[in-house]
Amino acid sequence: MRAHSVFADMPTTIFETMSGLARTHQAINLGQGFPDSPGPESLRRIAAEALMTGSNQYAPSRGLPDLRQAVVEHYGRMQGVPLEVEGVLVTSGATEGLAAAILAFVSPGDEVIVFEPAYDAYRPLIERAGGTVRVVRLQAPVWRLSEPDVEAVIGPRTRVVLFNNPHNPTARAFDAAEVSALARLCVRHDLIAISDEVWEHVIFGGRRHRSLLAEPGMAGRTLKIGSAGKMFGMTGWKIGFVCGAPDLVDPVAKAHQFLTFATPPNLQTAVAVGLAWPDDSFRTMADDLQRSRDRLAAGLERHGFVLTTSEGTYFLGIDLAASGVAVGDDMFCRRAVAEFGVAAIPVSAFVTAPQDGAVVRLCFAKADDVLDLAIERLGRARGMSASTA
Repeated sequence: MRAHSVFADMPTTIFETMSGLARTHQAINLGQGFPDSPGPESLRRIAAEALMTGSNQYAPSRGLPDLRQAVVEHYGRMQGVPLEVEGVLVTSGATEGLAAAILAFVSPGDEVIVFEPAYDAYRPLIERAGGTVRVVRLQAPVWRLSEPDVEAVIGPRTRVVLFNNPHNPTARAFDAAEVSALARLCVRHDLIAISDEVWEHVIFGGRRHRSLLAEPGMAGRTLKIGSAGKMFGMTGWKIGFVCGAPDLVDPVAKAHQFLTFATPPNLQTAVAVGLAWPDDSFRTMADDLQRSRDRLAAGLERHGFVLTTSEGTYFLGIDLAASGVAVGDDMFCRRAVAEFGVAAIPVSAFVTAPQDGAVVRLCFAKADDVLDLAIERLGRARGMSASTA
């Protein structure tokens, strides 16, 4: 019996491939995006106490009332996003929220715009719902969103735009002009926007996140997706939020009830407390990550690497061609993990058209000594790759 072609024909993900090679070669893993630290102790203690003294039965499918109210207040305070409790759905991670949103709004034959390089879950979720992916390619090294490029792929069957800001894997935090341009296109062409904003608190340089949901004309057509795991640096907690107008969120909630139905109540209790933290707490967490980014960037630049801009997320990119490295990103990553003990991710793995890319993604949410050792090893990898290619 044959499985559905979307999954039967799917190769092993680049994350599993590179993490497996990292284990085989006992390498430093800067490929997968998760921090070394265990996360805020105060929230972990609240979750532990709730596990022991609170309910361990099904939570309400749409989420604990306290958490949904906390989401409304948090986004209203920090981003000026107007929400109602009825417009907040709690999911078992942001990816489940994405899946529920896509199942709710993508029908067979619908077209969905995706910006590549793109998070690798987008395409299979869209195609399994029967949709067709229409690609807008962001060009290295600036990765800028172009309004004419987006408009060029919009056709009569285009229904949804799937937008990711800050953007994984490029580490762009799109600016006000880019976000406003996309909003204008959505309004002009009557499109639904699924806005993956999981990195919204991991943004650098003193900038504040600009949510697509807050743009003129977007309140009734945008599903904003957030992630407590990314907010608090505990990616294993898998608490996501789908936010928007109640009539948009309602069909997503109906899809969610047939995916995971509900989400662990003790984790929801802790996240509700964390969302009420002062704004400075979130800025402090971003500042700590920025210091790690700067440490890795400075070390790589000392070895002659040229980097792409890292404005948000846990990632920065090495521009191999600009660095004088004469191999593509996939070969560089495979040789770096096997010969020099550092696992990274080739950005070409996030595009669909076969190509030999030139940008390598590294995760800097690691301890200083781990980053320092990775810098030293990558410095040697640069010399070897350039001289033997």
